[in-house]
Amino acid sequence: MIGISTHVLDTSTGQPVRGVRVVLERPSLNGMWFPEGEARTDSNGRISQFLAPGDALEEGIYRLTFYVGEYFEGQQHFYPEISVQFLVHDPSIHYHVPLLLSPYGYTTYRGS
Repeated sequence: MIGISTHVLDTSTGQPVRGVRVVLERPSLNGMWFPEGEARTDSNGRISQFLAPGDALEEGIYRLTFYVGEYFEGQQHFYPEISVQFLVHDPSIHYHVPLLLSPYGYTTYRGS
């Protein structure tokens, strides 16, 4: 599989984060970001693919924005949204960008 995927895990509960809206974007030549895809995490906290069938992954900078404020609604938290920029060097392979989340912190990494 070629493309971009993610999953979100709440490390404070050890559970997947369901229903979080995540937007995939790329920058244009004038510096504005434009959407490439959007989805919500499933019951396992995953989005298996952002690109539409037939869309090609291209070399360059991408950004995933996780709208986690909705998930934490009703409880104290620090980040209403989290944006992660990353580079696609080889568009012939798959890029998995997980987010480990808690109310006051997060981490991310290049997954497989």
